[in-house]
Amino acid sequence: MDISVVLCLLALGAVAGFAAGLLGIGGGMLLVPFLTMVFTWQQLPPDLVVHAAIATSMTSILFTSLSSIRAHQKKGTIQWRIVAMMAPGIIIGGLLSGGAAFSFISTAWLSLFFAVFVGYSGYNMLRNVKPKPTRQMPGVVGTSAAGVGIGFISGLVGAGGGFLSVPFMVWCNVALHSAVSTSAALGFPIALANSAGYVISGLREDTMQPGMIGYIHWPALLALVCASVLTAPFGANMAHRLPVATLKRVFAFLLFALAAYMLVKAWQAFA
Repeated sequence: MDISVVLCLLALGAVAGFAAGLLGIGGGMLLVPFLTMVFTWQQLPPDLVVHAAIATSMTSILFTSLSSIRAHQKKGTIQWRIVAMMAPGIIIGGLLSGGAAFSFISTAWLSLFFAVFVGYSGYNMLRNVKPKPTRQMPGVVGTSAAGVGIGFISGLVGAGGGFLSVPFMVWCNVALHSAVSTSAALGFPIALANSAGYVISGLREDTMQPGMIGYIHWPALLALVCASVLTAPFGANMAHRLPVATLKRVFAFLLFALAAYMLVKAWQAFA
C-alpha cells in the first residue's frame, strides 16, 4: 500500500473508533462502505471487494471494542449480566455466519443485505416509539436466541452488532446510554467468532490475494487498529455527555448515509 492509502486508512480508523465509542456500533458499519472504496481503488477482484471489506472491518472490532469497553466500564454503565446471557448465542451465530454462510453469498446480495438492515435500524431509531413500561429483557433462553440472530446478521454485514443490539435493548427498556455501553462489550465476542469464521471460510475458498489471510486484509487491518484504539475512548466519553435524543439522531442519520452507499454498490453489482 502506498502512503496515501495508509493515511486514508488511519483517518478512517480514527473516525470509526470514535463512532464505536460514541454509538456502541463497533465502527463496522462505518468502515465497510469506505473499505469497499479503498479496496476497489487498490484493484482487488470485484467479487472479493465487499467480502474483504466486511471481514477486515469485523476483525478491527476485536481491538476497538477492548478500548471502548475500558472507557465505558469507567462509567459503570455496562450491564455484564446481559453480556453473559447474550454472548454464547452471539458466538454461535457468528461462527455460522462467518464460517459458513458468508462465502456463499455474492457481493451484490451482501451489499443489498447490508443496506436494508442498516436502513431499517436507522428508521427504528428515528421513530422513537416508547416501549411498554412493563417490558423487560427476556430470560436466558430468549436473550441467547437474540444473540444468535445478532451474531449471524452482524457477520454478514461486518458490524459489531450495535445496530441491532442497541435498538433491541432499548425496546426492552434498557436505558440508551447503558445499551450503548453494553453493546460495546458485546462487540468483542461478535468480532472474535466471525473473524475466526472469515479466516476459515476464506482459506477454504482459496482467495489467494497478497496481504490477505482468508478474507481479512491484514495491512489495512493494522492501519485501522492503530488509529481506532486511540479514538474509541474519546467517543465513549462523549456518549455519556450527549442527550439521548441527540445520540439517537446521530445514530440514525449515520445509518441512512451508509445504507444509501451500499444500495448503490448493490445496484452496480447486480447490473
